[in-house]
Amino acid sequence: MLQQYGIIAIFLVGGAATAIAALATNWLLRPKERAVGDKVATYECGLETQGPTWVQFKISYFLYALVFLLFDVETVFLYPWAVRFQVLGLFAFIEMIIFIGILVIGLWYAWKEGALKWL
Repeated sequence: MLQQYGIIAIFLVGGAATAIAALATNWLLRPKERAVGDKVATYECGLETQGPTWVQFKISYFLYALVFLLFDVETVFLYPWAVRFQVLGLFAFIEMIIFIGILVIGLWYAWKEGALKWL
């Protein structure tokens, strides 16, 4: 039984060693001089910014992004289920109906609260 944990320890040490080696290689190969002039200038599509660059966006844009991510990530769970649909049986079908029902309730709630209104 201890041998099984030894394999896990080897993987953990190997992963940590890989991360440390990548950081050390980056530190050794990086340019040593400080960046000055145009190298530290703000780059936005090649044009100099006009006016204040710290502009606050409406919170609704972030809500659109969150709702999109919610439903986009949840569809990832639908794909493997659809691939193995015939093998899984009735229990998995009922679970997926419940899952989709929860998604529909979430969409209805977001719609009701006005999170999907553009302006």
